[in-house]
Order: sequence, then C-alpha cells, then structure tokens
Amino acid sequence: AKIPPDEAGSDDFRVRSSFVAAAVPAVLIAFLALGGNGFSGLNVLLWLFSLVCVLFAFWQGPLPFVSWWSSLRSAFHFPWHIKITRWTLILAASALLVIFFRVYRLQHVPPEMVSDQAEKLLDVWDVLNGQYSIFFPRNTGREGFQMYLTAAIIKLFGTGISFMSLKIGTVLCGLLTLPFIYGIGNEVGGRRAALFAMLLAGVAYWPNVISRVGLRFTLYAFFTAPTLYFLIRGLRTRSRNDFLLAGLFLGLGLHGYSPFRIVPFVVVMAVLLYVLHAQSKGVRRQAFWWLAALALVSLVVFLPLLRYLLQDPQLFLYRTMTRLGSVEQPLPGPAGLIFLQNLWNALTMFAWDNGEVWVVSIPGRPALDFVASALFHLGVLLVLLRYIKRRHWLDLFLLLSIPMLLMPSILSLAFPNENPILNRTSGALVPVFVIAGLALDGLLAGVKARLPAWGGRLAWGLALVLFAWSARNNYDLVFNQYQRGYELSAWNTAEMGQVVRDFGSLFGQTETAWVVAFPYWVDTRLVGMNAGEPTRDMAIWPESFPATLADPRPKLFLIKPEDTADMELLRQMYPQGAATVYVSDIPDRNFYILLVPPATTPDASMDNLPVDDVVPRQ
Repeated sequence: AKIPPDEAGSDDFRVRSSFVAAAVPAVLIAFLALGGNGFSGLNVLLWLFSLVCVLFAFWQGPLPFVSWWSSLRSAFHFPWHIKITRWTLILAASALLVIFFRVYRLQHVPPEMVSDQAEKLLDVWDVLNGQYSIFFPRNTGREGFQMYLTAAIIKLFGTGISFMSLKIGTVLCGLLTLPFIYGIGNEVGGRRAALFAMLLAGVAYWPNVISRVGLRFTLYAFFTAPTLYFLIRGLRTRSRNDFLLAGLFLGLGLHGYSPFRIVPFVVVMAVLLYVLHAQSKGVRRQAFWWLAALALVSLVVFLPLLRYLLQDPQLFLYRTMTRLGSVEQPLPGPAGLIFLQNLWNALTMFAWDNGEVWVVSIPGRPALDFVASALFHLGVLLVLLRYIKRRHWLDLFLLLSIPMLLMPSILSLAFPNENPILNRTSGALVPVFVIAGLALDGLLAGVKARLPAWGGRLAWGLALVLFAWSARNNYDLVFNQYQRGYELSAWNTAEMGQVVRDFGSLFGQTETAWVVAFPYWVDTRLVGMNAGEPTRDMAIWPESFPATLADPRPKLFLIKPEDTADMELLRQMYPQGAATVYVSDIPDRNFYILLVPPATTPDASMDNLPVDDVVPRQ
C-alpha cells in the first residue's frame, strides 16, 4: 500500500479581521461568564459565539455554513442520480456486520452495573434536574460529555435512568469512531486497507467491550480518531480548515475522558515529525501556523474546563495525580523502573496480557484475537520497513503514536497493577487497527503480485477466511467468555431490583423495601436504580431495624446468606415474616428474602398474602 501523495499549495495565512476583532472580547467575556462550575443559557451562548468567531476568522474559502447550505440544496435538486457501485455495496454490507457486533444482545452483554455506573447515573440525574455542571465533582471528578449525551438520550428515547441509557450513548460513540478509522486507513494505505482496518476494529473484542460497558472509556478513541484523521489529512492536503476541524475535536475530546489529555502531545509530535521530514519542504513555517490555529480552536472549545481548572486545579487533576504520583499511596518502587516495566507490559498487551480488570476485559488474555494480533505485528514490521525505505513521516508517526496513546495506562506508577487496562489504552486502538488493516492489504497485494492469473480471487478469498476467523474468535470472546466472566464477578443487583419492583407492584409502594447492608456485598444504590428509584440508596443497617417496627405497612428485606446474625435478629423482630431463598442463575449469587405482612393482617401471618408474586418459593 502506498501513502497518497501530498497536494501542492501553500497558505499565506490570511484571516478575516472583523471576526478576529469580535473573537478577542467574546472569548474573554465567555471565560469570565463560565465561572462557578455551571453552564447557563447565557454563558453557553457566549461560549459558542466566541467559538464561531474564531472558526470564521481562520476558515479558508467560503464560510462553512454557507458552503454546507449550498451543498445541501444541491443534494435535494431533482432529479436525483444515484450510482451504486460494487464498493458501495461492500461498505454497506460491512456497516451492517459491524452494527450487528456492536448492538447484538446489548441489553444482556454485559448484564449488570457496577458502582461506576451508579456514579454516572447520579450525575445524569443532576443534569435532568437542572444542575448543569462543567466538571462533575462526584467520585474524584469527571468531565461532562457523557452526562449530557446520556441525558439527551433519555429525553429522546425515554429509556430512563438505566444501564441501557448509558450503553446507547457509548455504543453510538463506538460506532461513529469507525468511519474515522476508515479515513485514517485511506490516508495511509488506500481504501482497501481502510476497509480492512474498519472491519477488524468493528468486530474486535477490545473496542466492543469498552463501548458496551456504558462508561466514558470509548470516548478516548471516539475523539482521538477524528482528531488524527483531520490532522493527517490537513498535513497531506495543506488545508488549514482540516486543522481547524482537528482542533475542534481535540477540544471536545478534553470534555470526554481524562486519558484523552495525552492527545495534545500526540498532535504536537505529529507536526514535529512532519517538519523534520522531507514531505514538509516549502511549508515548514506554515505547519507551525496551522498548529497554532489548531491549538487556538481547541483552547476555545476547552474554555469551560480551563475556567474550572484555574478555580479548582486540585480536583481537576486529582485522578491523574493519584496514578502518576504519591497523592493516594507511595510509589511501590523507583519511578524509572516502574515506568519501564509498565511500558513493556503495555506494548505486549496486544499478544500477551490485557490486564486483570474484569469490567472491561477478559483477565489474562491478549487485547487482540489471534488473527488481528498476527496482522498487527506483521503490520508493525511492514510499516517500519516502509519507513526505512521511503522515510515518510506518517509511517514513523503511526508507530510512535501507539506508545504515546498508551501513556495514560503506562503512567499509572502508583498503581502498576492497573497497567495495562483496556479503557486507558483505548485511544491506541485507532493506530493499532489501521496498522493491522495495512498488513492485511499488503498480504493481499503480495498474493496477487505472485499469482497474476488468478491471484486476485485467491487474495480476496484469503482475506475473507482470515476475517471470518477473526470475527468468530471475537464473537466468542465477547458473547461467551467476557459475558460469563462478567456474570461471575458482578453482583446481581438487577435481580434484586426486580424483586423490589415486584414487591412494589403487589403492595403499591417500595418505601419499606430494604437491602440489609453487609461488607463487600452489593452497591445498594444500584438496587434502587434497577427498582426504578434512581436516587434511593436501599441500604439499611442493623441499628435502624427497630425503627421499622413502627411502620404498619408490609416490609421486604433482602439479606446476604452469610449474614446469619442480621437474619436471626430480623426473624426475632418479625416472627410472622416469611423467609425464602432467591436462587439466582449465577452461582454464589443467591440471597434471602424476608417478607413481612402488614400490621393490619388479621392473623399476622403471610398465609393471606400472595408471596409467590414477589418471588417463587425455593
């Protein structure tokens, strides 16, 4: 595969002075208005106005909205002439296959929430109830993109404060990452390499799992892919507008997931590599101007978080510093040695061990399936040889971008056992699958070159076999191995929530339903969320048991089987209660149910109550 040639041209860096004059005060006023860690109608309007002024000031040619409107009008000009090519059909079939892998059994894979999802849903609840934070301080602090995206999905689809609402947003982001992986593949190897890169990434276990878990993890790759695509295309076409778009996505990415904070350094590295190679001849000075424009746009997009950073740098940087330094615990050894070991572990994760965190991975296995791993490592060799032969900056950038994008995991010096981990390394999946796509394309080109008569058909047949093998492996990894491991590791709060729902349906209220708190058991907030009460923590502690006696309504207690002391105490307090065991489909996830009749029941027993409507007796 060949890298497309650079386009001729230069940039005299003219700007629209009227928009520059408007942008300077607009940015300053917006910055001042964004104080207090809260969005309002006024400060959002000022912020967007300042961003539009900056974009229009530096945009080359017709202003974007004007040109886009003209293109839209032309698209609706009748009669339509639709041309469907074989390549169009291949892309359509590929898209359907990828969508299947990303949405199949979405409700059940994975099946349960963990505490991190509870924190996100509470933040979403705040947004839906008028608390429009810029930076969400709950759980050591989080950027807000996912909260607002999930709130919009709830409003649009009516999915409520639920795991599915989180999943819809992150799966959508994962799918929208793929066209930009295709675009990067096209920039570095042509459309066939781009297709292979998109397909391999589309069915792969790594990006599929981190999008299905419903947390912010997929946002790292989601914003990295368009940032790198527009940057690479801008350097090839020498288009300032592509740099402005790269800056737009760079700024948005900083509102997404904190590991994305490494991407500005990746962008600077790309421009420096470009300037140091022959491809930049004649435009080296312009390249720095383009980088400055990119940085300015990203800074304006980042403006709300910049305002918050200056107000509370400790909280904004807290999560990063707990991993990089000794804020939370001392480093377990010399920083240099830990860094080198982390670097090795991260670089070998593609074929060896992707970490031990069951929420986002299958512990102890490689990040890539056998086929994708073999193609990736072959691709690294091919790209390295191509760089030695042609000295193109893009080849070196592809190789160096991988360890750079792995840095958020590598720099976990205080907690080296957290490295590697698939969420903090997820930005690297963009160049990883591009390189794997290049390798598969190169393999096909080699077969076709050596068998000119019928090598083309053989090459495509080989590609189909390898891809089918990879798809089958990844299907098993996601829908069997990952699913089963997740079920065996997560607590069954969905089942508990359903029991509470059934209790509420039977008795008309759930205020007297509780989960008896026990160390290292379920997150009782999740039981409330699964029961349809998103802000209620359903925990009750033994010292609060006596207070329940005064309430005459029926009561429900969910109790861990090992908690025999509390079970005995409740049985003494409520001798008329009926105890049963909920037998879960998952081993070691059973729990006791104690159902207490209302005080108005004539014989103060459960005989007159439909207990089986709450849970079948076992």
